[in-house]
Amino acid sequence: MVSKKSFLDLEKIKTELLKYGVKDVNSEIGKIEKQIKSALNSCKEKNKIARKQYKNAIPFSEIYDSIDKLNLPDWVQKKINSARIFGKSKQMIIFPDGEKYQINNPLNNLSGGDWLNFTTSVFSTFYTTKGKDSYAHKIRKIHPSPKPPQLMREIIEFFTKENEIIFDYFMGVGGSLLGAGLSKRKAIGIDLNEKFIKAYKNAAKEIGVDIFPTKCGDCLEIFNNEKEMKSLLNNEKISLVLLDPPYANMMNKEKTGGDIAIYGNNATPFTNDERDFGNLKQTVFFDSLKQSVEFVLPYMKKHGYIVLFIKDLQPNKKELNLLHADIIKKLNEIPNLNYKGLRIWADRSAKLFPYGYPFSFVANQIHQYILVFRKKK
Repeated sequence: MVSKKSFLDLEKIKTELLKYGVKDVNSEIGKIEKQIKSALNSCKEKNKIARKQYKNAIPFSEIYDSIDKLNLPDWVQKKINSARIFGKSKQMIIFPDGEKYQINNPLNNLSGGDWLNFTTSVFSTFYTTKGKDSYAHKIRKIHPSPKPPQLMREIIEFFTKENEIIFDYFMGVGGSLLGAGLSKRKAIGIDLNEKFIKAYKNAAKEIGVDIFPTKCGDCLEIFNNEKEMKSLLNNEKISLVLLDPPYANMMNKEKTGGDIAIYGNNATPFTNDERDFGNLKQTVFFDSLKQSVEFVLPYMKKHGYIVLFIKDLQPNKKELNLLHADIIKKLNEIPNLNYKGLRIWADRSAKLFPYGYPFSFVANQIHQYILVFRKKK
């Protein structure tokens, strides 16, 4: 039975569960409470350990005379009076609440806890598409698959420091550029569709973030124009290339099943341009994507990251259609680039359809793969 002293709004949860046809409501609420209590107990134990570490640490002022040359993020500077130094390396700052920051962290401005949370290999979100929290979705929805700026911000904040450059040469309606604006970074975008670029600028204006430089054109042609690239980058190096590439000719296929209710029975290509990666045959797409990465690498800083989204196609007879695995293999052929791992993003806002019903199993793919690569030098 569920505890009467529950810290959850049980009646509201019961109503919602019943609305969606859940039969054993008490059992489901009990599971939720158990998970939350387990998480709270874990946090309490971690906090207990952290408080002990803080007690044994050395006051910050006894190790460092000032913060001038340490390049500390704002959130650390604001709490520096309570900071202590923990560990033999004297590079770890610890605060009374147990939060930590590594002074010699060259990658980002995150605390140890935020770093740890980001590295989970599977995570799920439910971003609203209405109101202020939708981040101008009503403008961005002209794109078939706009990425949530909040999600892009989290990725950007892990792989960069403030004021570094994010580059997206499949920018669409600018989810990555908006994410950069939300996180005090700079960004540059390229897309073949001027309509998408205009939508990005309108969205940025509505959200109230900086409007970053964009270029309408083919990324491969622009990469081969050294003068144009230097002008776009203003002699700076790219820290993060963040991409959601068109997946070969997926959008060119006529819709089937539940997708018909959303898009109709027609193909919905991003553009009709033959240079569009979304209009290429799959093998050509893989080669072109690899070529684009090879072209952009010289403009990136040492140990910069390339992060890209990819979603597998449904298997077809003996065709596996594991696009994420094929792309990993293809890009890992590049000598100066190493594959570092992936995260699986489950988008809980995705609509579900009875694919295959009632004759065959067909998965509702609500997840996408976020592939991570790192430039070696």
